Amino acid sequence: MAIEVGTKLEGKVTGITHFGAFVDLSGGVTGLVHISEIADNYVKDVNDHLKIGDMVTVKVINVDKDGKIGLSIKQAVDKPVESSRPPRAPRNDRPSGGRDGDRPGGGFNRDRGGRSFPNKSFPSKTSFEDKMSRFLKDSEERISSLKKNTEGKRGGRGAKRM
Repeated sequence: MAIEVGTKLEGKVTGITHFGAFVDLSGGVTGLVHISEIADNYVKDVNDHLKIGDMVTVKVINVDKDGKIGLSIKQAVDKPVESSRPPRAPRNDRPSGGRDGDRPGGGFNRDRGGRSFPNKSFPSKTSFEDKMSRFLKDSEERISSLKKNTEGKRGGRGAKRM
């Protein structure tokens, strides 16, 4: 009988090593079940899962030109078909943060860097001068906090410059 990739066979465990188990198939042909193909979970020791003389069902996963046969126990087990996950709820159904976006008149949200950007869902009713003054104020605050945070890091021996 020719052994083909994808066929399931019964075999007897004839040898156990630290890297897998040798399984005797019909006709005196021997294949190797690698330790990674024994079970779906992590296998630290082959002896925890198999013993010499155990009858196992294996699936042929490869046949090399030089006659080596690669087997798998975990692929031989028929697994039930997994149902797909239920779809996620749309983002607009999730609770809102209730921050600047709730205010009409072009509220501003903050990104992770602390920068402001206009909320596109509300029309802007502020004048250009108001926007410019807000920008200058925010920019001066950022510059002053940067200076405050970097002044102590300059200089060698922990002394602050004045």
